[in-house]
Amino acid sequence: MKFGLIPVNIGVQSAEQMIGMSQLAESLGYESVWTFEHVIVPEDYQSKYPYDASGKMGVTPDTNMVDPLIALSAIAAQTTTLRLGTGVNILSQANPLYVAKQAASLDMISGGRFMLGVGIGWLREEFEALGVPFEKRGARFDDYVAAMRKVWSGETVEHASEFVNWSGFKSYPIPVQKPFPVVMGGSKGKIHERIATLGDGWYAPTSDPAELKVHLDKIKAECDKIDRDFSEIEITCMWPGQGGKEAVETMAAAGCHRLVVPIFALGPDVPAGITKLAEQVIG
Repeated sequence: MKFGLIPVNIGVQSAEQMIGMSQLAESLGYESVWTFEHVIVPEDYQSKYPYDASGKMGVTPDTNMVDPLIALSAIAAQTTTLRLGTGVNILSQANPLYVAKQAASLDMISGGRFMLGVGIGWLREEFEALGVPFEKRGARFDDYVAAMRKVWSGETVEHASEFVNWSGFKSYPIPVQKPFPVVMGGSKGKIHERIATLGDGWYAPTSDPAELKVHLDKIKAECDKIDRDFSEIEITCMWPGQGGKEAVETMAAAGCHRLVVPIFALGPDVPAGITKLAEQVIG
């Protein structure tokens, strides 16, 4: 089992804190660090956050939320083996050519350690602030991923669709990793089909092995439809929060390859919490 930490970019007060936390994790055997993304946090919003019964995010508008790619670039420069993941960036509200360029650049400067986690988004108010239509965001997401893969190929890009019209150019650097890992986030709608057709991994917002198995069976079924090898897809889940090594074994048996630990669950002394978990579970 691989272990990661999330989010290393939220609630931090300095670059030193963010980088130091990541360096500690690397030294203790954690495999990766991950970020969350929101460009803004509205003071009031009607959109329902899908991963909490309250319908609200666990951050306030005043919480520091460092841009994920900038945060991970800073961490990349001060680490050597730690993998770097976005969990997840909201692709449907972004310019896909910039995302493709930034992702390839980060993979290059990190020596092939970046995993681009992407999702379709849920916060209508954020899309509106960015001037991007909330409607058709799922279709836009699918098209963006397909188009970005052409950019990462290093070949001349030709892609004409409802959302993108690219022709006659190349964009370098291209990613070090081949294939460059695109991790899909979310558990609603067409997520199982998306993972099978477009994804290299799934960032599963669950720590329940029974729930995980239900989703994985659906992804396998979608893979079978298109003759895709399900074993190519890496599964990342949330740390169950208790149970120690037995819980890790249960999640592994359910099909999880990586457990990501919420930093907020490690107590007020984060470095001590990171160390304690490593001693109890990773070591």
